[in-house]
Amino acid sequence: MPRKFKDLRSAHQKIAAEIRRQITRGDLLPGSKLGSTAELMDRYGGVANTTVQKALQMLKAEGLVEGMPGKGVFVRPHAQQPIEPIAFMKPAEAGEPYPWMAEAAKRRQTGRSELLDVSVVRPPKEVADALGLSDGDQAVLRKQILFLDDEPTELTCSYYPLGLAEGTRILEKKRIRGGTPALLASLGFPPREFVDELSSEIPTEEEVAALELPKDMPVLVAFRVVYSDGGRPIEATLMTKAAHRYRMRYRLPVA
Repeated sequence: MPRKFKDLRSAHQKIAAEIRRQITRGDLLPGSKLGSTAELMDRYGGVANTTVQKALQMLKAEGLVEGMPGKGVFVRPHAQQPIEPIAFMKPAEAGEPYPWMAEAAKRRQTGRSELLDVSVVRPPKEVADALGLSDGDQAVLRKQILFLDDEPTELTCSYYPLGLAEGTRILEKKRIRGGTPALLASLGFPPREFVDELSSEIPTEEEVAALELPKDMPVLVAFRVVYSDGGRPIEATLMTKAAHRYRMRYRLPVA
């Protein structure tokens, strides 16, 4: 016998979820017109006008739909991009842009980054464990926001063992041409392997502000550890992504 579990979300949240899924999965294409308020009220079990309006307001705040006075509510071109992590791991060649920007350009988008902070810190436990640090060991934290077409899409906190970063540009409070993978490779620590752990989480106040998130929007958190020759960990990064702007794509061979 199937287990019974009741969805305790409000009616407008359930309606927004149904329409959102139709948009993100391609059943409602950009430019499609949603039904009238009366049609949506009837479609979702005779709910009140205010319930429909609250659902539409959620979707407008997420940038998925827009209202046109006298015409109705239409699906917007939305920026939920399929991202292949492997595309960003190869260090940039001399004179080439950081892979994040190069991949954005292929999609006819403009990618840029904003460096927020560079500091020496005591890292979180999972970072210390991943980097093989002992209790009390310090790491260098580089924190930045990545943008696509001026929309903040990712808050990135990258940690590097202090012993590895000392005396290098990793400690400088400025962007690194070609990115840290290119710098590490030039120092004799090329990236050879990375391991990602993905989770969907409730955002912190910092993440909501940095990513300009709509109310009640979860985030996709990727915890990545990068290894160099001999399995040496050289970087651990927490990448917090705006869930309504991203989807992850993995292409893996089957032996």
